[in-house]
Order: sequence, then C-alpha cells, then structure tokens
Amino acid sequence: IYTFPYCFLRHARSRNYVSESEVCKLESMPLDFGDYHPLKPITVTESKTKKMNRKGSTSSTSSSSSSSMMDPLSSVLDGTDPLSLFAAAADPVTTAPPMDGARRKRDKDESSAVGSDFEPWSSKRGEILARYTTTEKLSINLYMGSEKGKATTTGSAVSEKVRTRLEELDDLEEGSQKELLNLTQQDYMNRIEELNQSLKDAWSSDQKVKALKIVIQCSKLLSDTTVIQFYPSKFVLITDILDTFGKLVYERILSMCVDNRVSLPDNFSPESVNDTAKETCLNWFFKIASIRELIPRFYVEAAILKCNKFLSKTGISECLPRLTSMIRGIGDPLVAVYARAYLCRVGMEVAPQLKESLNKNFFDFLLTFKQIHGDTVQNQLVVQCVEIPLYLTLYSPAIDWILQCIAYHAPDDYINCAEVWVEYTCRHFTKREVNTVLADVIKHMTPDRAFEDAYPQEKFLPFLDMFQKESVRVEVCKCIMESFIKHQQESTKDPVILNALLHICKTMHDSVNALTLEDEKRTLAALINGFIKMVSFGRDFEQQLSFYVEARSMFCNLEPVLVQLIHSVNQLAMETRRVMKGNHSRKTAAFVRACVAFCFITIPSLSSIFTRLNLYLHSGQVALANQCSLISEIFLTVNNNLMRPSDAFLLEFLCNFFSTLLVVPDHPEQGVLFLVRGLLNVIQDYTWEDNSDDKVRIYTNVLHLLSAMTQEAYIYHVDKVDSNDALYGGDSKFLAEINKLSETVVSQILDHLKTLGKEESLKRQSQLALYFFNTILAHGDLRNNRLNQLSVNLWNLAQKHGFADTKTMVKTLEYIKRRSKQPEMSHFTELALRLPLQSRT
Repeated sequence: IYTFPYCFLRHARSRNYVSESEVCKLESMPLDFGDYHPLKPITVTESKTKKMNRKGSTSSTSSSSSSSMMDPLSSVLDGTDPLSLFAAAADPVTTAPPMDGARRKRDKDESSAVGSDFEPWSSKRGEILARYTTTEKLSINLYMGSEKGKATTTGSAVSEKVRTRLEELDDLEEGSQKELLNLTQQDYMNRIEELNQSLKDAWSSDQKVKALKIVIQCSKLLSDTTVIQFYPSKFVLITDILDTFGKLVYERILSMCVDNRVSLPDNFSPESVNDTAKETCLNWFFKIASIRELIPRFYVEAAILKCNKFLSKTGISECLPRLTSMIRGIGDPLVAVYARAYLCRVGMEVAPQLKESLNKNFFDFLLTFKQIHGDTVQNQLVVQCVEIPLYLTLYSPAIDWILQCIAYHAPDDYINCAEVWVEYTCRHFTKREVNTVLADVIKHMTPDRAFEDAYPQEKFLPFLDMFQKESVRVEVCKCIMESFIKHQQESTKDPVILNALLHICKTMHDSVNALTLEDEKRTLAALINGFIKMVSFGRDFEQQLSFYVEARSMFCNLEPVLVQLIHSVNQLAMETRRVMKGNHSRKTAAFVRACVAFCFITIPSLSSIFTRLNLYLHSGQVALANQCSLISEIFLTVNNNLMRPSDAFLLEFLCNFFSTLLVVPDHPEQGVLFLVRGLLNVIQDYTWEDNSDDKVRIYTNVLHLLSAMTQEAYIYHVDKVDSNDALYGGDSKFLAEINKLSETVVSQILDHLKTLGKEESLKRQSQLALYFFNTILAHGDLRNNRLNQLSVNLWNLAQKHGFADTKTMVKTLEYIKRRSKQPEMSHFTELALRLPLQSRT
C-alpha cells in the first residue's frame, strides 16, 4: 500500500452537485401521535370524602368529585354561606384559630385612626360633583312603603312580628317602589337628598326596617350605569346615605352598651359589650346577609363594618378580605372600582393599619383592567356614545382615593410599591408615564432635593445617580440591562434610550479592573453585547457604523464586546451588499471597504490567537463577497501568527479556510494555486503535537479541496468574483498542477500511515486508514483499477490488526451497497465484493 502509484486526483470523480443534493435530502415520514400529545392538558379528578358535623345533627358522609380547577366565586366563602359565617361567629363554642405573631401585632391597635395629614373624603366630594356632570335625563327608583303587617293585633306572637319583617324585606325585593323618569341632574340630587332625609326620619321614628329598605334601594342605584359619565357623582351622593346609615347603626348599638350611664371608652374591647348589644349587632348582620343582590349586600355590610368591633377583636380584619373578594363578583369594571374605593374608605376609618386588603383591592383592579377592552364595556360605550379617553377619566376619583389609602404612612413600603409600578408602567404605558414614576421615586428617596430644578426632563439617569456606591450602581445597571434584553422585542434607535443605555453600559465597563474575575467580565460583556444587538438605524448604514465605532472606543477593555462589534460590522457590510443586490455604487463600495478596515484594524487588538484567526477568516470572506478581497492578508496573518493554537482548533479552522480558498481566484502574478501551496508550506513547517494525526487529517481535507477544484463548475460562487473554474475552464495545465500537488499530499498521507506500523500506534493507523478510505470513496473515481485497488488496500489495513471500528465499517459497507443500485454507481457492486468484514478474533 505504501508504494502504490499516486494517481488520486487524476481520477477524481465528476460531481453533479444538484442531483447529489436531492439524493441526500431526508425522507419525510408521516407522524401519528394518536390521542397523546405532550402539550395536551391533563385533567385530574379528585374524589373527596369528608364529614360534615353541625350542632344538632348527626354526622354524615358525602362524596364529591371535582376537577383540579377551583370555582373562583365559591372559593370566596369557602363553601359557607354568609348566615352560617355569622352564626359561627356568634356561637360561643366556636373558637377562633390561633393567630401568628405578625397578625397579632397588626390587630393590636384596631382603634387607631388616621391623622390630620390624611386628606379626608369630604374634601374630594365637592370636586367630584362639580367635575362629573351630565345634561342627560336620569331615573331613580324610590321606595313607596308597604301596608303589609299593619293590621297585626297587639296580641300577636313574636314569630308573627318576625314574619312580618321578613315579608317587608321581600316586599322591597319584589318591587314595592316607584320609578321616576326624566330627571335633571339637580332633580336627581334633590331626590337623593330626600331619601337621605327619609332615612333619618324613619330611624328617628324607630322604623328600622324601613330605614334598611331605603339604604338597600339606594345601594341598588350603584349598579346602574345608563348615564355613565354621571356615575362618579352618583357614587358620592349614594355613599353619603350609606355613611349616614352606618353611623346611625353604630351609635344605636353603642348606646345599648351604656351601663349605669357610663358609656364605653373609644378603645373598648368586645368583652365590655353586653349581650343585648351583641344580639342587636348580630341581627343587623343577619338581615344584611339575607339581601339577595350582591351590590346592595356588599355596600350595606361595608357601611356597618365598624360594628364588628362589638363582636370580636378580629372581626374587621376577617371581614375586609371577604368583602374584597366579594367585589370580584361585580362584572362592570367601573362599578367594581368604585366599590373598592368605598371599601378603602370605611377600611381607613376603622382599621387603617390593615393595608393588606387595601393593597389587594388595587391589585385586583389591575388584574381586571383588561375588561375595559371587552365586548360588554365596548358595546355599552357605543350605545352611550362615549369615547374611551372620556370613559377612562371616570376611574380617576376611585383610583386616586385607593392609592391615597395605600400610600398613607408608607416611606418604608414605598420602594416595594414603586418597584411594581415601574414594571407595570414599563409594560403598559409610554415613556412619559415611566418618567413620571421615576420622578416620584427621586422626589421621595432623595433627602436634599434642592438640585431637582437643574435636572433635565429625562429622569432615568438622575434616578441612577442616587446609587452612590459603585458596586451597588453596577448591580443596578446589570439588572436594568437584563430586563432590557429580556423584554425589548424590537430593535431601537431612540436617542434617549441609546444615551441612557450607553451610560449604563459604560458604567458596567468602567467597573472592570485587574481584580475583576473572568466570570464577571463575561457577564458584563454578554449584557453589553445584548444591547449592541438591539441597536438598529434601519437603512442608515453610516449611522450604524458610527455607533459601532463609538462603542469600540467605549468598551475597549472587554474583548468579547470587540468580537461582537467585528461580527456586527461584517453583518452590516453583507446587509449593504444585499440592499445593493451585489452591485455596489462608488459610495457603497467605499462604505464596505470602511467596514472591512474597521475589522482589520480591530482584530490585532485581541489577545487570543484563536479568536484572531477566526475573525480574520470571517472578515476576509466578507471582503471577498464585497469585491474588496484581503484574502492574501489573511494568509499572511495565518503564516505569521501560528504560535501555539491547539491541533483540534487548527483542524476546524483550516477546514473552514479551505472552503473559502475554493472560490478565491489565483493571483495573476503569483502562479497557479499560490495560496494553497503557501498554506501547505505553513502546515508542513508547523510543529505538531506528539501522537497527533491532525496534520494528516488536514492533508486529507486538502484532497477534498483539490477534488472540488477539478470540477468544471464549482459547488458555490461569490457574486462578482470569477473563481478558478471560470478563469481556467478545465485547462489541462491547471489540472496537471492539481494532480502534481495531490500526488505530494497523498505521498505524505501514506508515509504517515507507514510510521504508524508499530504496536503502540496500530489503532491510530486503523482509524486513519478508514478516514482516507472514505475520502477516496467520496471524491475518487473508483472505476479506475489502481484507485480501486488502493481503496481495497486501505480497507484491509484498517482491520488488519483487529483495531477496526466494526460498527462503522458495517455501516460503510451498507452505504456502498445502497449506492451500487444507482445507475452511475454500478461499479460499486464489484467493489463491495472485494471489501470483506473480518472478525476481531
């Protein structure tokens, strides 16, 4: 085998790249997953068996089956109706669950009130009534009273009295009322005032059920949005009545607690309340719990929320979350947000320290805000001829009040709240709103604000200046860049954004010093590179290149950033070529030369030889594609800089290099195959690692290149560049030069195989022989007898000493047999018969 005639390239196989590509395509196979799909939702059905123990009843067992999804409405009360809740609270046997220390601390001082620094509701109501007016006609339902129960004799039993009161409540639900139509706004306000006075009169005349009916009827009006622009004012008027009712009920129960003409102190405990007052209080809650409609039931209970103080120390803290959850059942988002505002009002009056429910109120509103764009609201606005901008202003009073309640006495929770708000505004609003939030953060968090007037309109950079400690500022900058890279969906050229983010990236870059860990450098470089990739000036390529030049000067200490800039500039040059469709004008030709110059000026500043070689190659390929070839400079760079890269790196790099050399035309003054010969000289003179076969593997890949060069038409070309197939057109002298060079390469390969005949290197010989065999199989014309015999000798050598990879050889033989079935490859049939498979034994 070692003295076999070297005739490889003289008999290189002619290639039809198009047909070979078709043969190599993967065969499409139909897939049938049946009923299974990895993304198909899984429904879990759980069977539960639980015991229901109630006072006065025997225990029973019930079985229920439910899906894994929980009903959001039924979960509010945990399966318990309001009457049972109140009954359980009144049951002296029922014990409250133990509270943790944090909750005990929150409920420690439930009687605490807001201070004078809290703007009261009374100061806002006048402004709301003046702002939200209407000229449209309004309607109102007035309670007309009932004659039921008035004929009852004085000797009636208590049960008859209770039955009569229940009938009166049912009478209200069934429509004992009068609807007044075509009212002006002033008429409407007068009627509401009449109802307020009627409530007071009924209360003073001991007609408590009538008073409750009036309050229920007024609460129902808050579900009506037929004149939607008047709703904020209607809310103010109706809640005045609710406030009156709540005050009357509370004072009535408080008066029943007087013992020996000594009233309860302001911070009384439930233990100080007598049974009569507690029973009366419970009776009010029972009546309210019997109201069928959600909105009046919510508002009336919220109005007497303070009365929970007579029953339990934890009554208010337990009722607030339940009332907050009840609001989720209100479908109209405008009605719901004002219900939340009212709950915040009464909550601040009786328990301002219970901020959890107030916060939950607002976050519930944020979650349901998308309802505004739903069909129900949109259709309502169309009917009333109200535009979205006007409609959104109707939310302002409610949101303003809720936020005031949340923010009261919170300079400790402020940053937590601001963090959420910044994210929310960034997601759903414009830069103007984000700027407003940042300005507010600066206002709250900067102790000395005398220099605020000197700030520009943009608040983002002054916000960063608050972080004085460098390590903290760098961490903040990293968080900002991580968020930008994660959430920015489109490229940007906004000068404000670019200025701010360049400042942030510069802050991160300047933090790098001799003590900075490599992991930290990689992290910072990755963030800066993410920003660079997101910057695009569209078709303004010159501005894009100017940005890259500026970035190179700003981030010169981070090599991965310089590498990214080189790749970006190369991409910019290729994008210019695409736009010009390969036909550069004088201006664009000069521009791409500037891009190439950027790369070849920047590459030498990199310390890694591996990186420099790859970038020289990539940049040379771009230069070649844009008709400003510097491939010879790449060759000189390779020749001068092969210090000590790893053999594996060189193998990968040079294979890529060979693919480029295929389309590079010969220099007219340097002779045929000048670059290939020069590269082979570099490979020959290079000191390779001991026990390495990479040099011979590279030689084998050179045969791939030389085989491709003998084809009449190359497999790929670069536009506007005439490769050697066009220059020589299959000239015999050119082919003779290739054959001469190939004989030298094959000689080097076979000589190396001969040196591997020693015991310790027989496995390497086997592997290399099979590798060379596959090269001949792929690129040689095996109809030539001598080349055919060389391939058989290599096959036998590969398995001569028992080190062959049997699995690979079996697959190779199967491949040869498959190829033999093709008409132009019939000679593979005879070859397959000459390739035996030897057992290891």
